[in-house]
Amino acid sequence: MNLEHSIWDMDGTLIDSSRVVPEVFVKAVAALNGPKVDVNDVIAAYWRGTPEVILEHLVGRKLGPAEHDAYYLELAGVRVVAYPGVAATLGALQTKGLPVAVFTGSTKAARILLGAAGLKADIIIGGDQVEHPKPAPDGMRLAATLLGTTPERLILIGDSPLDLQAAKAAGSFSAAAAWGHMHDPSEPADVTLPTPQHLLSLLQAVTIEGRRNPTAITPPGCS
Repeated sequence: MNLEHSIWDMDGTLIDSSRVVPEVFVKAVAALNGPKVDVNDVIAAYWRGTPEVILEHLVGRKLGPAEHDAYYLELAGVRVVAYPGVAATLGALQTKGLPVAVFTGSTKAARILLGAAGLKADIIIGGDQVEHPKPAPDGMRLAATLLGTTPERLILIGDSPLDLQAAKAAGSFSAAAAWGHMHDPSEPADVTLPTPQHLLSLLQAVTIEGRRNPTAITPPGCS
């Protein structure tokens, strides 16, 4: 198997937003005079898709464009950090001429949060650009199109079961980000990466003329 490109989830994979993003939703709901919600209510709604869809669910009614902006206004100016090793890994990929592609819930939110964490992505694919969000394969198929390849030559790195399920649905290779706050060891993945840097070892192992079998890939330190 010959993997050409890596696709990264953002929240919980590139940046530690485990508290920041849910708290922003809670503040946005309050600003819209919605019901009292807490961070657990927000996390439980992540599977619904884009921030706009999640916000409407939490508020309990349809919202107009200006009301959707309540989330992004709260998000602007937040402080988030990249997980250890992320910046170096992304830099190493770009040095090798490989674009950094991010697949997350919202392109607008991604630009805000990646900028706040000091990270740069070459391609951002949001759930707002596809018909069906994770765990559907739509985002991975769009990523393949933008990168000029096929989903089978992509690897998706993510902490959430939704990420791994999206990779499987698209026929892509899945890598569980064990450092992420939503990592579930019981969710099937082709490989588990203990740190972001382990992706570099994995790519080196599987791109040697595509001779390695993905079911047999166990780079040093991976499981």
